[in-house]
Amino acid sequence: MATTKWISDPAHSEVQFKVKHLMITTVTGYFHKFNVEVETDGEDFHTARSIVFTADVDSIGTNNEQRDTHLKSADFFDADNHSEIRFEGKGYEELKPGFEKLNGELTIRGTTRPITLDVEHHGTVVDPYGQTKAGFSVDGKIKRKEFGLMWDAVTEAGSVVVSDEIRVHCEIQLVKQ
Repeated sequence: MATTKWISDPAHSEVQFKVKHLMITTVTGYFHKFNVEVETDGEDFHTARSIVFTADVDSIGTNNEQRDTHLKSADFFDADNHSEIRFEGKGYEELKPGFEKLNGELTIRGTTRPITLDVEHHGTVVDPYGQTKAGFSVDGKIKRKEFGLMWDAVTEAGSVVVSDEIRVHCEIQLVKQ
């Protein structure tokens, strides 16, 4: 069977993260520049030979320029020395039709750790321009300190400023090449 290459459609995809601030509210951020490349046998994603996601750390946005600058600094992502976040899929397992687990390795700030993501495949269609597209929702959680994002602060009352747990949500539309 022929190998099929798929790439993300940036106009119809987004990568979002959420983190608790002071343990009372949630701050949402995005990576505005990212890429997803997948290689499958035919159009069956269960045969994925390669799944690679990269995000440009400099493209982080949280609707607060001061916070974005702090996140790019050595306190967090250290964008000057680690400009990219990378995920490489190692296994795609169907739980039930349309719902999968994606195992892989995530690299942030030079640290690589295994993670498992929940994937919902919404289907594959041909758009009005004749392009074959596939849609996915991807969700997961990581512990930021496991990836070297160690900055921490505590309020006078003893509350943590930024939680360790980061929730990730992606809406990805892939285009068959």
